[in-house]
Amino acid sequence: MRRIALVKNKRNNAFSCTKSILFLSAIALIFYSCNNSQETIKFNHPVPKGDVKYGGVFRQNETEYFRSLYPQNITEVVGHRIITQIYEGLVAFNPADLSLQPCIAKSWEIRDSATFFVFHLRNDVYFHDDPCFPNGGKGRKVTAHDFAFCFQQLCRPNASNQGFWIFQDIVKGSSECYNDSSANGKNHVLEGVNVIDDTTLTIQLNKPFAGFLFRLALPFTAVFPKEAFDFYGKDMREHAVGTGPFRIKKVIPDVGVFLVRNPNYWGKDSLGNQLPYLDGLRFSFIKEEKVEMLEFQKGNIDLKYRLPVDMVTEIIDSADQLQEGYKQFQLQNVRELSSQYYGFLTIDPVYKNVHVRRAFNYAIDRNKIVNYTVKGEGTANTYGITPIGVPGFDQSKLKGYSFNPQLAEKEMELAGYPKGKGFPKLTLHINSGGGRNEKVAEAITTMLHDNLGIEVDIAQSLWAQHTENLESGKFQFWRLGWVADYPDAENFLNLFYGKHVPKNPTDKAYINSFRYQNPTYDKLFEEALATADFAKRNEKYVALDQMIIDDAPVLFIYFNMNRRLLQPYVRNMPANSMEYRSYREVWLNK
Repeated sequence: MRRIALVKNKRNNAFSCTKSILFLSAIALIFYSCNNSQETIKFNHPVPKGDVKYGGVFRQNETEYFRSLYPQNITEVVGHRIITQIYEGLVAFNPADLSLQPCIAKSWEIRDSATFFVFHLRNDVYFHDDPCFPNGGKGRKVTAHDFAFCFQQLCRPNASNQGFWIFQDIVKGSSECYNDSSANGKNHVLEGVNVIDDTTLTIQLNKPFAGFLFRLALPFTAVFPKEAFDFYGKDMREHAVGTGPFRIKKVIPDVGVFLVRNPNYWGKDSLGNQLPYLDGLRFSFIKEEKVEMLEFQKGNIDLKYRLPVDMVTEIIDSADQLQEGYKQFQLQNVRELSSQYYGFLTIDPVYKNVHVRRAFNYAIDRNKIVNYTVKGEGTANTYGITPIGVPGFDQSKLKGYSFNPQLAEKEMELAGYPKGKGFPKLTLHINSGGGRNEKVAEAITTMLHDNLGIEVDIAQSLWAQHTENLESGKFQFWRLGWVADYPDAENFLNLFYGKHVPKNPTDKAYINSFRYQNPTYDKLFEEALATADFAKRNEKYVALDQMIIDDAPVLFIYFNMNRRLLQPYVRNMPANSMEYRSYREVWLNK
């Protein structure tokens, strides 16, 4: 799962602009120095076949710094976008249509009603050169044993392991391995994963799970060498050793990340050209969106993800066409498979009352928020947690929340707070750094005050601190967003699965941060996972989403629209509904 920070459109003032420009200049100087150091690899590219070009550095910006680059600890979208270029797994998503395609596994077989998988690995994949390897740091060949090692780590309790849920109770022996208290589980072998030979790996499930292959495309199942795990330990948060088309060159905390082309990459295009085409990638971290947009217009950034709210009508017209002054850029617009919501801590004395949660949902005007607050950058969520556009999922069968102040007032009366009387003053926690979050929070807290008669303060914290606190149960009411890891409703409904709630209330709950538990929901969720028939499985998914609507552990707000701008010379970078980015075949026509 990928959490969305959505820190956008910070209020602009002379001080912040000046600071940001100086900050950007520092980034440019640092990366110039990095790119011209003695360590820089100079690539001598052959003349490519076909209409492509080698060379160039793709420059992009993120408004929040990443939390980790360790594959099994990827819990947010910024880290995901970086490590997708560095690490690889058995399978991968096609960035054009999100279909599954071979990666390190060149082929696979599915047997015994989707409970037994056989993967046949490529024989020409090597880890990046790195000092963790003997013999001068030369990267060695990847084998099935490496995947077995990584999957074993995924099934061991560790503060840096946030991905166990993708194997939990699904892969045979996964839960037994994770719950083994002897030497932190190190003496327990993962029964369901077996190495036949260096290029053949098998995975056995406890029961059929139609979406299992999707999960193998997530960063949690990426392969990394045991040598790096032993050599770097916790430093793998920033020191990445993978097999991907790019490798780490430089990480400058809170400033930038620079990746360079992997000259030993196994991938080739349809004409036999070695991939990637680019010489490198630069990730900068400018927090002010207007400064980011200015740098894009000046040609210093190649991609602008999301349009600044205050500039939407300046950039595009009512028909979603670029206005004068912006027509030289490429506009890409797709509906994103993501949800924006506010979470309730359902074990809190206030929010454990379902009538309070329902009252909040009836009290906000989502259409007004979409049309006026975020300027059309989304669709009002009157449906449920599953976004519009998930294959096979029928939103028309759901009865969601519309704006209804009368019902909101009635629910507050049922909760014991008529017209808000006696209701405690609350705090809404949002992550800092962006006007979009602030404006939505201001609009919603105003609506809650006007329609329920309650007072809600807004508190901001940095993204890393924000997620740490909500996972630890320190927030009662908070802002979050979720973008799909794979195009299936289960990826969203999994957020409310009761087995993701720790027994100890003070332990961290990454997936189910609402700490929502409903035995009926859990039983149907498990039945849905084991249902092989696509249509019947989605019928169960719809029923599950209706349960979440009725119990309201979240305040539903809107589904994102994905608008982004590219420089005119960027080629072969299709947009998709998950904002899944792969620069493997991107090239620059300069």
